[in-house]
Amino acid sequence: MAANLTSLDVGRVALQLAVSQNRQEEQALRQQFSERQIRSVAVDFGGEFISSIVRIVERAVVAAQRQGLVPANHVGEGAVAGATHAALEQIVGKATGFNVGGKIGIARAGEHLCVAIYLGVGVLNLNEIAVGLAHRSVPGDSESGR
Repeated sequence: MAANLTSLDVGRVALQLAVSQNRQEEQALRQQFSERQIRSVAVDFGGEFISSIVRIVERAVVAAQRQGLVPANHVGEGAVAGATHAALEQIVGKATGFNVGGKIGIARAGEHLCVAIYLGVGVLNLNEIAVGLAHRSVPGDSESGR
């Protein structure tokens, strides 16, 4: 079934994980996606936005590798890091200079890898929200060893 999925489908999955409200919902979604041949993972983060960028990218890469979404090599790491960075670029204008907290959703089906970031931007007690979503193509399972 993964062969029939498009980048739009995989992006929706990543976004659903990123907006999940708790670990129970996240685990239920991951199980549903797994039944559709979509590997996925989500990870929380928080802190001052600019100083957290490197940690956010690192957390995304490590989570994707641990859950078998990408191989532990420069191709897999680069795909996740690049997509995470591209998603962060979409929200930098809202988040720069503020504390943020949120979740990263990562999904992979076939050659499609999507990273979604959903976060709250702390402005006193008036939180703003922001979403970033990016896609990368990665070698298929037979080419990557996954």
